[in-house]
Amino acid sequence: MTEIWILCAAYLIDRVVGDPCSLPHPVVIMGWWITRLERVIRAVVKQESHLKIAGILFPLLIVSGSYMAVWLLLWGASFVHPLLSWALAAWLLSTTIATKGLADAGMEIARHLLAGDMVAARQSLSMVVGRDTERLDEPQICRGAVETVAENIVDAIVSPLFYAAIGGAPLAMAYRAANTLDSMVGYKNEKYQNLGWASARFDDVLNYIPARLTAGLLIVVSYLMRLDWKQSLAMMRRDAHLHPSPNSGLPEAGVAGALGVQLGGLNYYQGVPSNRAKLGDAHRPLRAQDIKSTVHMMYFVSLLCLVVCVAIAAMINSV
Repeated sequence: MTEIWILCAAYLIDRVVGDPCSLPHPVVIMGWWITRLERVIRAVVKQESHLKIAGILFPLLIVSGSYMAVWLLLWGASFVHPLLSWALAAWLLSTTIATKGLADAGMEIARHLLAGDMVAARQSLSMVVGRDTERLDEPQICRGAVETVAENIVDAIVSPLFYAAIGGAPLAMAYRAANTLDSMVGYKNEKYQNLGWASARFDDVLNYIPARLTAGLLIVVSYLMRLDWKQSLAMMRRDAHLHPSPNSGLPEAGVAGALGVQLGGLNYYQGVPSNRAKLGDAHRPLRAQDIKSTVHMMYFVSLLCLVVCVAIAAMINSV
């Protein structure tokens, strides 16, 4: 029962408090270690072909190290007092979830658009996407925000809750480490195509089940919110595989179908054009309200996911 209360407490902490800037965030520490490990690997391994083997060290050391660090921290805290260990577990677990942060980012962009402040909307979007935002019009800004919120339903909510249900805060933190690795070195460019392949592949594997759980929850949420759940299912079946990620296409296509809009298309990254597959049908242009609707879907999915994960934790504890 303790694990279930910790899971619920962590979810509430994230929903209410989020990630205060005044407190150290584990992802920052992970980023520091990832950067140092990359420097060591590149200093030792000189041949580009050998970097593919060396790249295995990232998930091997960073992910396992994150798990052990949290496990040891909670183990040590339990000797001081069990309540300290439980409270620490809840806080650490809450840092792996980003429901509030994701919602705040999306709603800030929507508010700027509704106020007619395109400059501020572009600036806010640039904080959460890698694409160029300086020349985006309103539908393109909305697309960027909707894609970001939809895609991160898996990475920032469902996956950490799922792994917390299975293995508590240590396993959720291990997942967050894998996801951080993917965001830092998991690129298919010249610099990281060899060094980062293992991190990218490992993140894909870890998100495989949570992404499909998210797909099912999105259909349920679309039905409950009186959105087009049939189109949500249809677009996931038709378009999700077009996305370069084997997992991110599911929530993006599902949200596109539910809202009756089209995501994907042409983006620019440092002035270089990049065509992404189009997901969904463009029944109408995207608008600021679509960002709000996506955030509401995200909130609803997160709540249903918590219920599912509590049930999974209960079953594991009963064995």
